[in-house]
Amino acid sequence: MRALTVVPRRAGSLALTEVPDPVPGPGDLLVESVAVGVCGTDREVVSGDYGYAPPGRERLVIGHESLGRVRQAPAGSGFSPGDLVVGLVRYPDPVPCVACAHGEPDMCRNGRYTMRGLKELDGYASEMWSVETDCAVRLDSGLGETGVLLQPASVVAKAWEQIEKIGTRSWYEPRRVLVTGAGPFGMLAALLGVQRGLDVHVFDFVKGGPKPALVADLGATYHTGWIEDVVTALKPDVVVEACGAAEVFTGTLSAIGPYGIVCLTGVTPSSRRITVDVGTLNREMVLENAVVIGTIDSNLRHFTAAAGSLAVSNRDWLARLISRRVPLHSYAGAYERRENEVKVVLTFG
Repeated sequence: MRALTVVPRRAGSLALTEVPDPVPGPGDLLVESVAVGVCGTDREVVSGDYGYAPPGRERLVIGHESLGRVRQAPAGSGFSPGDLVVGLVRYPDPVPCVACAHGEPDMCRNGRYTMRGLKELDGYASEMWSVETDCAVRLDSGLGETGVLLQPASVVAKAWEQIEKIGTRSWYEPRRVLVTGAGPFGMLAALLGVQRGLDVHVFDFVKGGPKPALVADLGATYHTGWIEDVVTALKPDVVVEACGAAEVFTGTLSAIGPYGIVCLTGVTPSSRRITVDVGTLNREMVLENAVVIGTIDSNLRHFTAAAGSLAVSNRDWLARLISRRVPLHSYAGAYERRENEVKVVLTFG
């Protein structure tokens, strides 16, 4: 069968190659690919900036945002042929650490976790794949191709879970949330905020294209301009930072309201440096009981929660998040950045 593979840390190595068909174990699903999402991390793998091949192998099958249909399922597994499913990404380390032992490899303490399509495990960008039944999540069949949004939705489901847990350290009734960045993570974070009944605002640098209308149709408010002005005017109870821009991060911290929570989901490039008055920042955060947290990846609980959120979402709105669909044979174009795109997916079949 065909699969998209790279030699990790080698730029220009992306290729559509022949690999052996998966051989599912007695407790595994055999799945036929429908689509694979493309994100910034995938582009880093393709450009040679990140990635680890399975032990003893040169090439890695990429793709961690999966969507497929079950072709074969073990008896009594709860899955059936034809089910729409997504596979988990992060797997526990072999020790395991205390977090991995409790089913939370996204909180791994020793860094020995593995990740499909990224770190020592083949991913999902192949015509077929296998996955353990306890590492797969069934989706509402009506989601169709938009089910490929489940993995990024699971990451923001975890972000909201963390926000709400921290909020309950005292009386907590948030009303307004600001999401910075209107990419896939930002849009899905805004969706989950709307579903929580919050007054949702989204900030992005882009003034045109599909993003303002997507936010408006969600029932949220779109903002551009200077982030400091937006935060000062809104005084949000919660900020979900989903763009990874250093100036946006510092801008939100400078004006977050009392008891505010800033949740960081975007990763700032290491080469980007700005000057910050740490002393004033420290004083304001202490006096306002403010909290800044970072979060990355997700576990089965978050995938399941996100599947529920997508199931009750407007299907047309979800479909509009997918800006471009690229067939497998034209794979190279999927990893090109284009203006005003939200989500790019590779399609199979």
